[in-house]
Amino acid sequence: MSFHRGRRMRQTPAMRALCRQTPPLSADSLIMPYFVVESEDPAFRKEIASMPGQYQLGLKALREQVAKAVGNGLCATLVFGIPAKKDAQASGAWAEDGIVQQAVRMLKTEFPDLVVITDVCLCEYMDHGHCGILRANGVVDNDATLPLLVKTAVSQARAGADIVAPSDMMDGRIAAIRSGLDAEGMVQVPIMSYAVKYASAYYGPFREAAESAPSCGDRKAYQMDPGNGREAVIEARADIAEGADMLIVKPAGPYGDIIRLVRENFDVPLAAYQVSGEYSLIRAAGLNNWINEQAVMVESLQGLQRAGADMLITYFTETILEKGLAV
Repeated sequence: MSFHRGRRMRQTPAMRALCRQTPPLSADSLIMPYFVVESEDPAFRKEIASMPGQYQLGLKALREQVAKAVGNGLCATLVFGIPAKKDAQASGAWAEDGIVQQAVRMLKTEFPDLVVITDVCLCEYMDHGHCGILRANGVVDNDATLPLLVKTAVSQARAGADIVAPSDMMDGRIAAIRSGLDAEGMVQVPIMSYAVKYASAYYGPFREAAESAPSCGDRKAYQMDPGNGREAVIEARADIAEGADMLIVKPAGPYGDIIRLVRENFDVPLAAYQVSGEYSLIRAAGLNNWINEQAVMVESLQGLQRAGADMLITYFTETILEKGLAV
């Protein structure tokens, strides 16, 4: 009797490693998000209640945190800013002395080899918490928002950002930002587009971390419907045509099919963003000893790689590097 003997290739750790399709996690592919706060106290450090182990950081605290992570092999970071003041024009997002701009200059001075990616969005800086100019009828004005996004991306790049990452989901923002960067002579600055960003319930803890919850309504009119798959291809194709160099799918875990769909249709570098809610679910279960947190952490990220992600944006990056779980 003949039958398939798959166990032949699973007999020993060495045999399993030899036959493994998806490589081990690599430090080169991990991106650590940080929340930097504009504070009179540069040593400001506050744990985010819904994201145990993650912090809002002043500039000095950020430098210390990143220094330790770089010592463990950190290669890339994604920076979010929390300004001291907010207004209806998100002026803190594009100010030359804005908190992200200050953080970028510090990081590139202290850690010149670190790839610094900046989030280009306005929600943290708007007094109403939406990602663009809000009209009296509660609608975000897409086209009026584009110039502010351009100013934000240009100011971040001028401060030294290696990559700008628009996350706002306004139509036409990639073309506008590419044109703005090129006009300023920054043709070599890549755009990592949040091309496929869903209106997800998994963002809850991030709203606390970035202090960016909308004061009215929600973001479903500009972020994607979680029930839509084919739309991901349309959005990704549009952003590539407008000048995006890299793409992001967000969230990650519940959208493995979307990561695979985007991977199969496009050859540009692809990042999966394991968002705050995904982190918090695993972290909370680990703290309660309901799961082997370290094993689930690694398995969840390997699943994203298997789906087709080249890069992994995850709040577990520091832990993975510190524990030597990446090569």
